[in-house]
Amino acid sequence: MKGWAYFFRSFKDVFGFFFALGKRARKTKVFYLISFLPVVIAFVIKFYQIFSGQDRFEGIYIFTNIIMVFYLQFLILILALFFGTSVVSEELEGKTLTYLTTRPLPKSALILGKYAAYTLLAVLMTAGSVVIAFLVLNVKDLLDFSLYKLLFKDLAVLALGVMCYTAFFTFIGTFMKRSIMFGLIFSFGWENVIQYFPGSTQRFAIAHYLKSLLPTSTPGRFSFLLFRLEPTSPAMAVFMLLLLTAFFLALACLVFSLKEYILDE
Repeated sequence: MKGWAYFFRSFKDVFGFFFALGKRARKTKVFYLISFLPVVIAFVIKFYQIFSGQDRFEGIYIFTNIIMVFYLQFLILILALFFGTSVVSEELEGKTLTYLTTRPLPKSALILGKYAAYTLLAVLMTAGSVVIAFLVLNVKDLLDFSLYKLLFKDLAVLALGVMCYTAFFTFIGTFMKRSIMFGLIFSFGWENVIQYFPGSTQRFAIAHYLKSLLPTSTPGRFSFLLFRLEPTSPAMAVFMLLLLTAFFLALACLVFSLKEYILDE
């Protein structure tokens, strides 16, 4: 019991330190700006609708497609990639890994604490942007409480996506030097191609399970995003996302505990 108590105390200390540090980091400020691009787009669309008098699409339709296109296909991948790979790489580049690993901290607590801190930062960035975009686009329907069910569902799906992708990229970052390059190829190559393959092949993409939790019919110009989707049941999709998250984190802890890292001069 004492061992578990020490582990959780170490995890808490690592989480608190890197969450506070991450909030002030320069890259975090850049990602804040990127995450609010959909909010700018939402304002532009709303102002155009107001001043042109044209309101062909409902706010919830536009909101759903922004979620599908920008957040699901781009933002959570970028946030997860850069935060996940930096769990180890920033310590190697800053030559602080030796300092951290020589402290009386379990290596797994270090990995999991940094992962949790950076995942929470990414989730908060995404959620803040999503909520503001939702309010702007649906300003005339804010008393329609049925819309909030969709909002909360989208927030939950995106949070699961951030958790799973960040776990995967944390694992990749523990053993691969060019993890950013690999992550970009994976994110905008594999994930954006394999999900459109027919049959069980598409289940090898994390995006498949995320899309299985979203509405299966999105008529209009962005319906290609659900082209050929053969959705997994919601319960199985959630289970697979959680299982993959736990699996990649366990691998990351194992590799980090066993690998000997050589710091570049």
